[in-house]
Amino acid sequence: MKLLFKQRLFSWLCSYDIYDEAGNTVYTVKGELAWGHLLKIHDAMGRELGTVKQKVLSWLPRFEIYEGNSYIGNIRKEFAFRPKFNIDYNGWHVEGDFMGWDYTITDPAGNTVAQISKELFHWTDTYVIDVADPRDALHALMLVLAIDAEKCSNS
Repeated sequence: MKLLFKQRLFSWLCSYDIYDEAGNTVYTVKGELAWGHLLKIHDAMGRELGTVKQKVLSWLPRFEIYEGNSYIGNIRKEFAFRPKFNIDYNGWHVEGDFMGWDYTITDPAGNTVAQISKELFHWTDTYVIDVADPRDALHALMLVLAIDAEKCSNS
């Protein structure tokens, strides 16, 4: 399942539309005013599905991930010469070129959960999230949003 992750043009807060390959809106992401990043993920019908929330009182960037109101894990940047993230969710691991937006999320057995890449020649930032199992789409999206929010904080 491929998802196209497009930032909305002229948005003051982080807002994104997530489309499937046919161009149908699958998710919308709305940023809210808060200390740090607070992103709410909604389905196509407007129901809130999840939240990515930055923990501001931490030495390195850290984001908590919620499905509904239930905490399911976190992602935090590690101190390293190359961007590296530690994920406390399902045993998933992230590797690749975060600065160039080409990276892979793998499960504990080393199987690919999702591949993320940046598409060129668009008016706004556009990324492709290629998810191996559609049931992992929301969770993969939330990890991508946390990494994107961390990159925005450093820009």
